[in-house]
Amino acid sequence: MNWDSLTDALLLSYREQGGTNHLGGAALPSQATVNGLALSFMHLLFPGYFERTCEDSENPADCIRRNLRTLGIGLEDELGKCLRHAGRDPAEAAPLIRQLLEALPTIRRLLRTDVEAAYIGDPAARSYEEIILAYPCILAISLQRVAHLLYEQEVPLLPRMLTEYAHRQTGIDIHPGATIGSHFFIDHGTGVVIGETTTIGSHVKLYQGVTLGAKSFKTDASGKIIKGIKRHPDIGDHVTIYAGATILGGETQVGSNCIIGSNVWLMQSIPDDSIAYYKGENLVVRSRRAREEAEESSSS
Repeated sequence: MNWDSLTDALLLSYREQGGTNHLGGAALPSQATVNGLALSFMHLLFPGYFERTCEDSENPADCIRRNLRTLGIGLEDELGKCLRHAGRDPAEAAPLIRQLLEALPTIRRLLRTDVEAAYIGDPAARSYEEIILAYPCILAISLQRVAHLLYEQEVPLLPRMLTEYAHRQTGIDIHPGATIGSHFFIDHGTGVVIGETTTIGSHVKLYQGVTLGAKSFKTDASGKIIKGIKRHPDIGDHVTIYAGATILGGETQVGSNCIIGSNVWLMQSIPDDSIAYYKGENLVVRSRRAREEAEESSSS
């Protein structure tokens, strides 16, 4: 084996096509390090869960301070790489990190509502501890809420790397750009996809295999996809979307208090208090109130 010729061929490939780690250029953030940061966030958001991070005899405040410092140092390095990659000053990292860490108590309050929603919404749930330790949606939602703040700060690379770590671990793919209200629960979770410009209200419950996606991709005069436009649906408050449902399009709005049945394919808006389901091969969208009133009259 001629190792020198193989090395020369790869170096030529890197020069012509770009290196996987920007050889000769700014280093990209490390996926392994970002994975560690994801776990550090989980330790601080749910102290005492997942892994032991403090000695039993250690003062809790000292433990939290140490974990915060470790996370801050790691973020400074990786966030600096992200900013440098985008042509920005790495010195911007410090205020961005401070803003993120200061937001952790607010994120924890939101996550508390998500755990409550899981407990109320799943009759199999026996405790909050079981939900935090065993339900995949908690990892996915927690890291998305952290990543969403970074996304709003216009930090490149890092938000998506955090949510993709959760995606690999759970099978739940939530883009950091999605805006999600309180009391959000994803039951079972596998195969859920939530696109970048999706908005989700409060008290929303999804089941496995739900897609909140784009209907089509607009292109410019040269045929290139136009980025940064609204592509994904809006979901109102108190909505339940059952397994396998697909809701597409930036103009599609699902009103509050709606139920979307399993395997429904929806590319049209539906008003508040609606239920959408298939009857044979036909999509039926009807008022929940009318159905409830009919059921009440038939039982009386």
